[in-house]
Amino acid sequence: MIIAVASHKGGVGKSTTAVHLAAYLSENGATILVDGDDNRSATLWASKGKLPFRVVAERQAAKYAREADHIVMDTNARAGKDELREIADGCDLLVVPTIPDAMSLDATLVTVRDLANLGGEGKFKILLTICPPPPISEAQQAREAIEAAGLPIFKAQIRRLMSFSRACSEGLTVDMLRDARAPLGWLDYRLVGQEIEADVTGRPNDQSPRRPIHQATGRSL
Repeated sequence: MIIAVASHKGGVGKSTTAVHLAAYLSENGATILVDGDDNRSATLWASKGKLPFRVVAERQAAKYAREADHIVMDTNARAGKDELREIADGCDLLVVPTIPDAMSLDATLVTVRDLANLGGEGKFKILLTICPPPPISEAQQAREAIEAAGLPIFKAQIRRLMSFSRACSEGLTVDMLRDARAPLGWLDYRLVGQEIEADVTGRPNDQSPRRPIHQATGRSL
């Protein structure tokens, strides 16, 4: 399975999404994350050697792809049209993260419009990230706007949690983090991963976790 993560705007959790989807897919096969972002966020995240998958640069991808069951691509921020064409043609599903505010939604619409113009319809899906907790209604309003535009959007969405920043600084994924709220972040990405598998394989999604999650520490058992 080849999954790409792309956005026209920075600061929307693109690398966080790529890292956690790679962690999810690594539970069911050898997985590599291809770091195509000039900021090298995923490479820095992996520098402590604690992630359950290999992170490689784009120039190394051909070598390591031969031994991978799954590939996740963290693309360059603010990808241009030519790059979007290559991404859309080279993956099973393109995940487009956006935070639920007006500026990010506008950037997402630009991304999606470029994908549609390049023949990428049906190969992308929008993911709401960094969603504030209730009673703030930004996420629901954003979801309604995306659905009203007839665009594909994940049922699952990613909460705004400090656990993700902590996980990055410690070179971990949130399921490995000793943090009371970390299991919520891992559950969010697990549900996204299950939706991706259902979309790509066509098999029904039972939403059941593969591994139990330790509720006190967030560490998968």
